[in-house]
Amino acid sequence: MQKITTFLWFDTRAEEAANFYVSVFGGDSRVLDVTRYGPAGPGENGSVMTVSFRLADQEYTALNGGPQFPFTEAISLSVDCADQAEVDRLWDALSEGGETGQCGWLKDRYGLSWQIVPSGLSEALSDPDPAKAERAMKAMLGMQKLDIQALRDA
Repeated sequence: MQKITTFLWFDTRAEEAANFYVSVFGGDSRVLDVTRYGPAGPGENGSVMTVSFRLADQEYTALNGGPQFPFTEAISLSVDCADQAEVDRLWDALSEGGETGQCGWLKDRYGLSWQIVPSGLSEALSDPDPAKAERAMKAMLGMQKLDIQALRDA
């Protein structure tokens, strides 16, 4: 078991969300365990309480805790993508039913914020030539889904 696990609070859709994320990331991603509320509650007896799952070697726990604590952009999951094809695939899958934002950020259908980041972004933004770095930053600020070639070309 990893020492630190990201814990995600959902209203009632923890299992649905975990299964969705596992399907999006594929590979070795999988649901690890599902626990259910007992007669003591606070959820309905037999309903899903937590779902433990793995995405790309990182474990998460999703809780059906009720509507008290919705997600905000104050926390997001950042995904380092190997290439533009991976950016495109994840952007399309995760933003479906959600909303897109600026600079590679999106909210998925469950309200969880993601940053879909192509490898090479930090190099473009920290180019030794300050003018190139500034052009890359301006280009990024004008994008929703990040386009690494357009950032390099800036």
